[in-house]
Amino acid sequence: MTNIIYILTNEAMSGYVKIGKTANNLEQRVRELSASTSVPLPFTVFYACSVRDANFVEHQLHDAFDNNRVNPKREFFQIAPERVVAALKLAEIENITPQNDLIETKEDKEAHKEAVERRGRFNFELANIPLGAEIYFSRDETKKAKVIDLHSAKSIELNGEVTSLSQSAQKILGYKYGIAGTDYWIYEGETLDERRRRMESGIEYSDKEIEAAGDQWVNSLSDIDRGK
Repeated sequence: MTNIIYILTNEAMSGYVKIGKTANNLEQRVRELSASTSVPLPFTVFYACSVRDANFVEHQLHDAFDNNRVNPKREFFQIAPERVVAALKLAEIENITPQNDLIETKEDKEAHKEAVERRGRFNFELANIPLGAEIYFSRDETKKAKVIDLHSAKSIELNGEVTSLSQSAQKILGYKYGIAGTDYWIYEGETLDERRRRMESGIEYSDKEIEAAGDQWVNSLSDIDRGK
């Protein structure tokens, strides 16, 4: 029996992820969740992989991110999806994230595309990121880009090519649909989407708070790794 852990996102619930498991067809599960008329936009698979014991891994992930859980009776967490991916990779057997978006209707595709493009826009100046700053890709820290424009869509240079955050992320991952590059590019330890949300909320962390959060993050990863 295949054990699958998935991380789902929904542009209508930006900033939240659903962490769950399935022993059946992943595509079928996603379509079932998206079929509800109470969900404004369809779910997309941010990441999915096979694991040896889905029940154990799911429990460990839910426990590790319990402070981010919205409701103890539901599988939704207010957290950057890449942070969950980093933990899940410790238990991963095979990455089975679909290269297509699994969205069925034309109307849903158009609505999803518009929402992704809107969230993918990023103002480096408002985020206090200067010209010439270096950002790196979350899944591969050797992939680094330089900020060459603070406001335009094509704001970074990667391997000598001027490109956008979203186009570059899509190309690196090999996906056949549009994604928000702000979920994947990192500056000073935060994804750009995390940084934007934090600054919009007016929260500023001290060095001691950042260090403590880092220690807690490492401990949660260690707990999951021991159960691999």
